[in-house]
Formats: sequence, C-alpha cells, structure tokens
Amino acid sequence: MSQKNETTILALALLLTVGIVGGGVWWFTNGSGFKIGNTIISNQETGSNPSLENRISFGEKTLTPGDISPAKKEGVQAIAAKSYNKAIANFTAALKLNRNDPEALIFLNNARIGSKSYTIVASIPIGTNPNVSLEILRGIAQAQNQVNRSGGVKGVPLRVGIANDDDNPKISKQIASSLVSNSEVLGVVGPNTSDSTLAAGTIYNSGQLVAISPTSTSVKISNFSHYVFRTVPSDFMAARSLANYMVKTLQKKNAVVFFNSQSNYSQSLKSEFVSSVSLEGGQVSSEFDLSKADFSAAKSLEQATKQGAEVLMLAANTETLDKALQVVQINQKRLILLGGDDVYTVKTLEIGREQATGMVVAVPWHIDSDPKSDFPQKSRQLWGGDVSWRSALSYDATVALIEALKRNPTRSGVQQALFSSDFSATGASGTIRFLASGDRNAPVQLVKIVPGSRSGTDYDFEPVR
Repeated sequence: MSQKNETTILALALLLTVGIVGGGVWWFTNGSGFKIGNTIISNQETGSNPSLENRISFGEKTLTPGDISPAKKEGVQAIAAKSYNKAIANFTAALKLNRNDPEALIFLNNARIGSKSYTIVASIPIGTNPNVSLEILRGIAQAQNQVNRSGGVKGVPLRVGIANDDDNPKISKQIASSLVSNSEVLGVVGPNTSDSTLAAGTIYNSGQLVAISPTSTSVKISNFSHYVFRTVPSDFMAARSLANYMVKTLQKKNAVVFFNSQSNYSQSLKSEFVSSVSLEGGQVSSEFDLSKADFSAAKSLEQATKQGAEVLMLAANTETLDKALQVVQINQKRLILLGGDDVYTVKTLEIGREQATGMVVAVPWHIDSDPKSDFPQKSRQLWGGDVSWRSALSYDATVALIEALKRNPTRSGVQQALFSSDFSATGASGTIRFLASGDRNAPVQLVKIVPGSRSGTDYDFEPVR
C-alpha cells in the first residue's frame, strides 16, 4: 500500500461533507412524539418538550441542515408514511446523486428492515457541527450497511437512529433520558465531545444503557461509569507520546502550553502533557488560557521566550483553534510546535501554511496505521474517497456494539460482553478490546506538517516514522 497522508483523508472527508451539507432540511415536526423501532414515544413518556422529538430520527425526518434533494425528501416522507418500498427506491435514487450521504444510507437500511431489529442510536452535534457529525455517521453507516448486507446480527438487522445533541451537555442529557426510557434502544454511539459524554454519561449509567464515544478523549472518562466506553485513545496516551517525542527525540526540556480552561478536553490534554513532560525530565514553564478575553498571542509568546521556552504545545479545542493559529503565525517558526488532535484539521494547513511546517500532532488513527485492515479500501468504495479518523473510530464503536449484540442482545448483555476478558472485535484501527476503565488501550499516531500537494493547500500531514 502506498504511503497515505492524513491530510488527504481530512481534505477528502471535507469534500465529501460539503457534497451533502446541502443535502438536508431543518427538521420536520411530529408533535405527538418520536419513533424508536416500531414504537412511538410520546411527549408525556419522555417528559420532554416537542423540540427534543425533532432532534431524533430513524428516517421520518432529516436532521442534516441545508437543502435536500427531491429524492431524499420523498424518501423521508415515505418512511413517515410507512411506505417502505417507496422509501427504498427514493433513498437508492438519492444515494446515486450523493453517494457520500451517510444519513441517506442509514435511512435506506432502516427502510429495508421488517418487523424485527436491534436498535442503536448515534448522539451527534449535527445541528451545530455537521462536518464532524457526517464524519461520525459515515463510520456508523458503513458498519450498519456491512452487517445488514451480510445477514444482520445473527439474522436480525441493525436499525440506527440519529439524535442531534448540538454538543450541548444539557441537550445530551435530555436525549440520554429519552433513549434510556425506551427498552428497544440497546446501545448508543457518542456523544462527540468529552463535556457532553460526561454529562450524558450520568444518565446512561443510571439507566444502564451502554454508550461508546468514538471521539471523547478526556481522562475524566476513565473509570467514569461501567456503561460508558470509548474507542478513541485518552488524552493520557496523546500527552505521553508528545512529551516523549519532545524530550527524547527533539532533546528539548522547556515548553509552554496554550489551552482552553472552559473545555474538558483541552484541560485534560494540558494537564496530562504537563505531568508527562515532568516525568520525562522536562518542565512546562507557563500555561496560557486561550479562552480569556484579554488573551494576546504576541504577549504570550514574548513571555514564553523570556522564560526560555523551546516548545509551544497547542492543546486548543475547536472553539479556540483560531487563537492557537494566531500563535503559530506570530511564532514565525522560532519555537518548535506540538499539538493535540483538535489541531489536526485542514484549517491548520490553510491558515498556518509555511509557519506551521514541522508541527507535530498526536492523532488517534492514520489510514495506513494497520496495513492488514481492509477498512480503508472498503470505505473508499462506499464513499468515493478516504475517510477521517472520526469515521474510523465511529465504525469501531458500532462494530463493538454489533459484536456485543451477537453475544447477548440485551442492555445488560451488551454491557457484560464489552467488559468480558475474552471480548474482541476487528475494527478499522485493529483489534477492539476494552480495559476495566472503559478505555481502549490503543496507541496514538504522530504526524508532521510538511510541504505537499495532496490536500490542495500546498501542505500535508505525514506520519512521523
């Protein structure tokens, strides 16, 4: 297999997403409740308001913002009317127009299901972050499509619901309560951010419903609940890899960290990096909070230089990435740059450009990390391009739930299977096994920004070997 570049994956995933961000419409309303499997859950049963029902769909409404193709619109209307044969024809036509629309593929597979199915739900921020959500849905859709085309989970097809939580912890909790209240839901993929996972996790724990996050990395999630798992490595793993690279490979001992004190992820990565650098014999001489109203990239760099810093560690989250990229520009390649996975985006290449070259970033997955995996080839065939790490780890979360359902298709059975010492499943990123903490003990990949032509920005992420 030729050497791939994660930037290609990011760029293509972005192109795939742009192709269908226009493929949706703001939610159709169903005031009586929402459907899970063949059951209508009323407002009274959930204790929720009508806006919450509009956030959950199995195909009777589209949650993807933007315009919607006539074929997809007719497919949604057909499912709402329980005209499943018509829905199958409509969604098939819609996918011929937009083959990379994971929502349409999920709804198509749902329309094909008869009276019996096993149900899982994706909790994602499709209303506020459609690009990330569509990446996550591609992994889930690929796993659902794969298992259903091969006969289902021991003969029973998998139904997938989509819930829009807006990456809002309060809404994530409300959705969790709704899903817990219906016994047909046997597992959840998500939420996306660590803050939402920690908030909703309290509900999943009390309701004894398994949730597997493919993207939440905060160390606070470790040992948080016997019902909350994740397929992404924790910030401890990323921080340790970056600290080791800084001290052992670069032979640098003094760093400063830029982070967001309002983000669980950012706080977690920062704290773990500080500890890891100290254990390696180095030091973090200053911490700069990107969320402060008076934050100044220039003043922070001036202070860092006076303190003898050799390395700038960017533990920014998505909301503070722009400020972190200001630091990159003003730094002018004077101090070495390191970054966490939220820096791992085409935006960093577009804005950072020459000033970002040489930056090393810790990421959860690389398309060439497992030469034996057939996931990259199959995902290209399905979507017409390479997918991102979020797609890969969402696929892994879904595959883990499928394997658990094969063992025992009940809520308690799924939880016991995932905790079992002999549990394993083959995912996009290798073997899936969980520790007693709920963590997946998986390594991270270091990538470096270099000049290149794959991303279309003149710069690429390439693996550090």
